[in-house]
Amino acid sequence: MKFDDILYHLGEFGRYQKRLYILLCLPAISVGGFMMGLVLTMETPKHRCKIPFYPNDTYDIQSTYHKHLVNFTIPKSDDETLEYSQCHIYVSSGAGNLNPANFTREKCTEWVYETSEFKSTFTSEHNLVCDDALLTSHAKMIFYFGVLVGDLVFGVLADTIGRKKALYVTFVILLASAFGVCWAPEFISFVILQFIIGAANHGAFMICCVLGLEMVGPSKRVWAGIVIHAFFALGLVYLAGAGYLLRDWQYISLAVAGPCVFYLSYWWIVPESPRWLISQGRESEAEDIIRKVAKVNKVKIDEKLLKVSDDDDKSSEGRIWHLFSNRVMLVRTLILFFNWAIVSMMYYGVTMHAGNMGGDFYLNFFLLAVVEFPAYSLAIFLLDRIGRKKLHCSFMVLGGLACLSTIFPVLFGDKSIQPLTLALAIVGKIGSAGAFGVVYVFSAELFPTVVRNAGMGASSCIARVGGMLAPYVASSGDLVGGKFGQALPLVIFGAASVTAGLLCLLLPETLNKKLPESIEDGIKFGRATEKEKEEISISKSTKL
Repeated sequence: MKFDDILYHLGEFGRYQKRLYILLCLPAISVGGFMMGLVLTMETPKHRCKIPFYPNDTYDIQSTYHKHLVNFTIPKSDDETLEYSQCHIYVSSGAGNLNPANFTREKCTEWVYETSEFKSTFTSEHNLVCDDALLTSHAKMIFYFGVLVGDLVFGVLADTIGRKKALYVTFVILLASAFGVCWAPEFISFVILQFIIGAANHGAFMICCVLGLEMVGPSKRVWAGIVIHAFFALGLVYLAGAGYLLRDWQYISLAVAGPCVFYLSYWWIVPESPRWLISQGRESEAEDIIRKVAKVNKVKIDEKLLKVSDDDDKSSEGRIWHLFSNRVMLVRTLILFFNWAIVSMMYYGVTMHAGNMGGDFYLNFFLLAVVEFPAYSLAIFLLDRIGRKKLHCSFMVLGGLACLSTIFPVLFGDKSIQPLTLALAIVGKIGSAGAFGVVYVFSAELFPTVVRNAGMGASSCIARVGGMLAPYVASSGDLVGGKFGQALPLVIFGAASVTAGLLCLLLPETLNKKLPESIEDGIKFGRATEKEKEEISISKSTKL
């Protein structure tokens, strides 16, 4: 008997699984905090050059005399959205000579920052502005590269030593690096620790997802796969609250790292996956866990059911290159990969752009986080009603159009309609969050069984590439400047999202369809349906 059959008798989502699932969802809260933590800790506050001969200089104007000094020392900005230059200062070529003709414009080496939103960020503390401004994007890219490496390394580790041991390894590494980064003395050590955090953090999330799905029955897996993302969104809400209350990058980092201490207790309260134990020939250990599940679920289980067969897991596995062995599979795979990259880029990028939408930074961040709950609820409600393809396309296109539309209030409006820009960005975030939930299900059903694991693993890696691109797109407006620069990132996200969504129309629907098993099944999948439609159409025209 197969393990899914045993789950049917135990209860596909009984009391034991519910308790375990909640425990596995809790780390997703921390994962969300870490995944978006750099948006707060590396935010670049408003700034300008520091007046060299005025030791008590601040970004905010202190007096009429201070205003005069600023006007005399700091050039006016060429950027219409800024009053003063952020990177240049006037320097006199002759001592005591105040003739403006004797002043030259030079790059400055010290800055003052606005402190109303952030008392301190890693960016302001280490002056990662002007010529060094791109380092903030590099740091975020390195973090998401760590996520990519973590998915690969810990995915293999979880298959080798087991889900439980691999999960505990990620928790220990995450705890050490998360507390260590709070006292990183300079940029290099900071990004190295962020790389490690990215790897361990998302490695833990991936293992929690796998372990959770392996313990629930087939009919509950779609629901379980999406709900854990709601806990991820809860982590963003927690991060917004921590940022608003603390406003210092070190304290914010500590607030995100602190809950990780609790996860060390998982060694004693989270079991190994019975499915993995069976695949390793450790049936007696799996039987002990199954009996415990039956006891908690108050189900009597026949000893004959414990004779689990793992033949289904030992079927011939395909290889990743089989996805590119045929024109049909090649096109479908590339469309799916492109969608994974764009969904990830837009999801993370829109939130990274929170500080450039006008209004209060923390309110923007909070709203962009909390809207994920209706997005996932909508995905769960509509997934089995209108189908995967239509729903994913709708999320991508509507979210993309909303982001594209932000160019109008930004270019042609004033501060009074800034809430409209935020509202459109929120719709874009709803689209990307909903699409993220749907694309997991859609891809898993579209990839043939023999290459499903390889296809999903590759898709996850492609998504990380999108995450690595997000900080560069989010900061692209700084290079352009002006109002158009303020709108540019959302325009790029929107155009990419609409394109990816429309390409999905070329993919077959998977709802209520027998899923492909072999590569040959994958090639034929969806094509027979079109043929049947054509035959029905011919039949109707003949009758007429």
